[in-house]
Amino acid sequence: MISARKKRAISVNSWGFVLPALLLVGIFILYPVAKSLWFSFHSGQGAMMKFVGLGNFLRLTHDPVFQKALANTLIFLIVQVPIMIMLALILASALNMPGLRGRGFWRTAIFLPCVTSLVAYSVLFKSMFSYDGVVNHLLVGIGVIAEPISWLTDPFWAKGVIILAITWRWTGYNMIFYLAALQNIDKSIYEAARIDGISPTRQFFSITIPMLKPVILFTTVTSTIGTLQLFDETMNITLGGPADSTLTLSMYIYNLSFKFVPNFGYATTVSYFIVFMVAILAVIQFWLARERNA
Repeated sequence: MISARKKRAISVNSWGFVLPALLLVGIFILYPVAKSLWFSFHSGQGAMMKFVGLGNFLRLTHDPVFQKALANTLIFLIVQVPIMIMLALILASALNMPGLRGRGFWRTAIFLPCVTSLVAYSVLFKSMFSYDGVVNHLLVGIGVIAEPISWLTDPFWAKGVIILAITWRWTGYNMIFYLAALQNIDKSIYEAARIDGISPTRQFFSITIPMLKPVILFTTVTSTIGTLQLFDETMNITLGGPADSTLTLSMYIYNLSFKFVPNFGYATTVSYFIVFMVAILAVIQFWLARERNA
């Protein structure tokens, strides 16, 4: 049996390992969360900060810029996430086909945008879709359009460019998860389905999709979180323009904190709204997945 002295020594040694981690969590997670919560009940910055209670949360209901940023973010979420998830699944299925030549090359090429410098990636997109960029030259050259399109100065097309940029960058990331999951499905299941005369299309929807449900849920949740926090592409390609047509909630937080007259309290309130949206959408997605599995 272990003596009381040895037990105390083990306890002290255990705390010696745990305490540094707890201190880091407290300094870099718990304290910022508590401080930001305190900010959300105040307005202004520094010595000019004053207590407003729930005033910041009430301000969200009649702030036209916030409502515009929220609408843009939801448009990106509703349009881009389903496209990216479906495209990632299709590409993963294509790369999983037996006998495919150049599998490694195509896998690397599709995944490459994920590890490319974001600044370089955004500058490339901005150059491609400028008025005299390669996209307009190509489309005019093959006769698709009669004259160049103002991709980045037209509100409708600017949204399309941002959606394309996000999809191009992150589809490969999701594809890797689907490809790994597809390669782990027992091949005997497909062999039994072929013996029973089940068509490849029905195999995909009746076998592949159900087997991929956990991965589909994971990629949907992470893509939703990423889109709700969308900042880099809009900041580097369109600066939220034209006329705030690509302004997102994260960009609005940045503007409130550093671009306009700083109001850290209201910026924190908007960030808590994003946290609330992420939590609600994640719960809904997990609930839907659970209901379908029941």
